[in-house]
Amino acid sequence: MLRPSIDTRDKRRPRHGEGTLASSLQSRSSRKLSNRGYDGMITFQAFLKAEFSDENLEFWLVCEDYKKVKCSFRLSAKARKIFKCHVQAGAPREINIDHKTRELVKRNLEAPSTACFHEAQSVAYDLMERDSYPRFLRSGIYRTLLDSTSESIIKS
Repeated sequence: MLRPSIDTRDKRRPRHGEGTLASSLQSRSSRKLSNRGYDGMITFQAFLKAEFSDENLEFWLVCEDYKKVKCSFRLSAKARKIFKCHVQAGAPREINIDHKTRELVKRNLEAPSTACFHEAQSVAYDLMERDSYPRFLRSGIYRTLLDSTSESIIKS
């Protein structure tokens, strides 16, 4: 049975500026599925939404977009928006981070840079890697996907 997992041989994390969550979620097995039309990120996101726990992935993806902003005015505006939506205590899509990390991000907003969410993004990633992704691999949505993909392979 194909069972993707986070590649333990490659310890790259977004905090090091290398790799992405998408590449971490796409192990050798899930790449095979990907070649047959399976999109691991979309399925993982759907799983998280069904569990009402997609805020970490959403935050992580928003941060990846944020890092691509070149204009300092847009960087500042977008940083404030991300903070109010995801980081600020009581935010509508609040991520689960410790007080120290939250305060660090708040200080970083005084002079926004592409790295101002770096620590919070790492915390969110680590939570997904340790908790959400393993639950996804044990979920019915994932098993159904594997079963349907296996049937498609057999019929081909």
